[in-house]
Amino acid sequence: MTLLLSGVDSFTGIHPFLLVLAAAGLDRLVGDPRWCLHPVVVMGWWIRRLQQLAEHWAGDRPWALRFGGGVITALLVGGSGGAGWLLEQWALGRALPDARPVALLLLWIALASALAGRSLEQAVLGVLKALPDLASARTALSWIVGRDTTELNQAEIVRAAAETASENAVDGLFAPLFWMLVGAGLWSAGLSGAPGPLALAWGFKAASTLDSMLGYRQGRLLWLGTAGARLDDLLVWLPCRLVALSLPLAAGTGPAGCLKLAVVALQDGNPDPSPNAGVSQAAYAHATGVQLGGLNRYGDQLKAKPLLAAGCPPPNRPAVERMLRLSLRLEWIWLFTGLVAGGLIGIAS
Repeated sequence: MTLLLSGVDSFTGIHPFLLVLAAAGLDRLVGDPRWCLHPVVVMGWWIRRLQQLAEHWAGDRPWALRFGGGVITALLVGGSGGAGWLLEQWALGRALPDARPVALLLLWIALASALAGRSLEQAVLGVLKALPDLASARTALSWIVGRDTTELNQAEIVRAAAETASENAVDGLFAPLFWMLVGAGLWSAGLSGAPGPLALAWGFKAASTLDSMLGYRQGRLLWLGTAGARLDDLLVWLPCRLVALSLPLAAGTGPAGCLKLAVVALQDGNPDPSPNAGVSQAAYAHATGVQLGGLNRYGDQLKAKPLLAAGCPPPNRPAVERMLRLSLRLEWIWLFTGLVAGGLIGIAS
């Protein structure tokens, strides 16, 4: 661990990117242990408390709820990013230098906690392993999707697992990884006081948690959740399109296929109300040759999602497993690219 981080002091070379690589390795090795308090749980606790205060003050006034949502977003994202920045500065010896080894260990663990590669894989595989027991599979699926799972048949369960594997690969893995790499790039460029990998990753996770908890377009959340949802859409926009552009490399397609997949993913995903969910699902649908989308039930409402890779066969278990393998390969492609970029940045600076 000391060897990997010893070069961070100078902010040159590829050492900050090795830190991100070590965090990704820890995430894939350990995931999110249930016995350990996760930063997202802490963020969720603060969101609930701030939501109660905002709703008590705003009542049913739309402008007040929008203002309250903006304040919640600023406090949570700023506070989470600030906490990450303080831990980074401590790990770099800027405070309590005698405790620096402990800070380095905490920084490594905290970075790994911002990635959900292993936890997403385990959750999706848990649904597949429960089949053909529909009751068990529905229960396992209900933990990772927002749709009603109580009446889904086996084909619908597999489709839901495929859509979760493809959408959450961006939200839970590649978007936070992207912001980590941006932070590592800032460090490598010599910007020692800038937000680093953890500050940017925790800031993103805060926006993502806000969107998942307050981003529902109903009741007071129609106004209260607007700021968090818009910020999350903004922070995911570029990573999502980079996934669509680079996924063919993980699938074994040459560079010529990258732009083609990105274009069709944008075309297929454009009708989706979310600026990112449809694009990420479409990219994986075309990469694996399966059709996603269709009718989903949310409570007592049926919602028609656009068909993605229309005309392809529906997803089956091997297709979902291939999506998970593609995510793993693409993660290492991004990390290798980051290492190369870090080296070039270090040479230039």
